[in-house]
Amino acid sequence: MKSYLFQTLKELALLGAIKNRIEISSLELAKQLESSQQTASRYLVELDKKGMITRELGIKKQLILITSLGEKTLQEEYLQYQQIFELTDKVIFKGKVTSGFGEGRYYTEQSRYVEQFKEKLGFTPYPGTLNVEIEYIEKNKLRLLKDHRAIDIEEFKTKNRTFGGVRCFKAKIDGTDGAIVLPLRSHYSNILEFISKDFLRDKLGLKDGDDIKIVIFLEE
Repeated sequence: MKSYLFQTLKELALLGAIKNRIEISSLELAKQLESSQQTASRYLVELDKKGMITRELGIKKQLILITSLGEKTLQEEYLQYQQIFELTDKVIFKGKVTSGFGEGRYYTEQSRYVEQFKEKLGFTPYPGTLNVEIEYIEKNKLRLLKDHRAIDIEEFKTKNRTFGGVRCFKAKIDGTDGAIVLPLRSHYSNILEFISKDFLRDKLGLKDGDDIKIVIFLEE
């Protein structure tokens, strides 16, 4: 949403329009926004069209109420500021579902990995991972993960090779529990690998290119 519309929505909320209808004229709103009356009136029309507010038109004033959609928009902004200024317990990544090259089975079909996943994460993962490609700018958030204690999956050796350690963080996709796996031996890339006890493409009806949000929980 455009910044000027969000600012208008915020001013309406500060006047009490989330819980109750407020009576206000476009001139009064213009003074709050430090804009012209015509501009303030146009902003209200745009918010109404977007479903952010409802309006009851009077002779000189309007009764304005912020809708559930408008409230949700404000809440999302609040959560972002909360994450900036407080020590929050989660990081949110946005990305798109993408196909991998089968690397996920490297972790989810090795019995020593599976035993540790079950013990430390509380579930036996479905073979393979759901791969989520995050935008390049989102990679900056990976620094937050590097600075927090993870759930460590220890490396182990077989007769033929050594299997490296993995850092895990409990996570959710669309309310479904799982975890992000980050191999110790590789650099953090723009592909996040999500493991779950469920086959998520079927359970959530996902396909390549779908937008998705991962909520990663940070350990204390």
